[in-house]
Amino acid sequence: MERFERAFVTLNRGVVGLILAAVFAIVFVNVVLRYGFGRSLSWGEESARFLMVAGAYLGAGLALREGRLVAINALIERLPDALRLAMRYAIAALMIVFMLAVVWIGLRFAVFGADKLTMATEISRAIPYSAIPIGAAVFVVHGLLFLRRFVHMEFEGDDAVAGAAPVDESGR
Repeated sequence: MERFERAFVTLNRGVVGLILAAVFAIVFVNVVLRYGFGRSLSWGEESARFLMVAGAYLGAGLALREGRLVAINALIERLPDALRLAMRYAIAALMIVFMLAVVWIGLRFAVFGADKLTMATEISRAIPYSAIPIGAAVFVVHGLLFLRRFVHMEFEGDDAVAGAAPVDESGR
């Protein structure tokens, strides 16, 4: 399972990195063309927007692993250990259930847009809309794989958010 998880995270990071690189390239080229040559890519803004949405949804699970999702822990940190763990398990379960609902609604939304075309690229709206259920499903996989570590606030990476782990009385 560890091997699968490492491969999954590596693939997810790679895809998000490629998406963000593509957004950067599209926006950069479009700005140079617009201000340097008085022209722009007709599909540039729309494509960059769709890619940003995909990058955000696909990157949410990675943000969870690094402790970078917004959380207010003041109340939870004051609870006794057993209750704190129970609350964090409940929060994790709610996140997963919510994202499963996003998968379901996102699939319905993508099906709804299947017969409609986007304005600039003239592709089926189901293609960019599918970023929602796919990204939410990826989040669910991250949530399930990372569940125990999330509950114990064992976030990944050297640059995991400072202060994400509980702070003791001495300020450490």
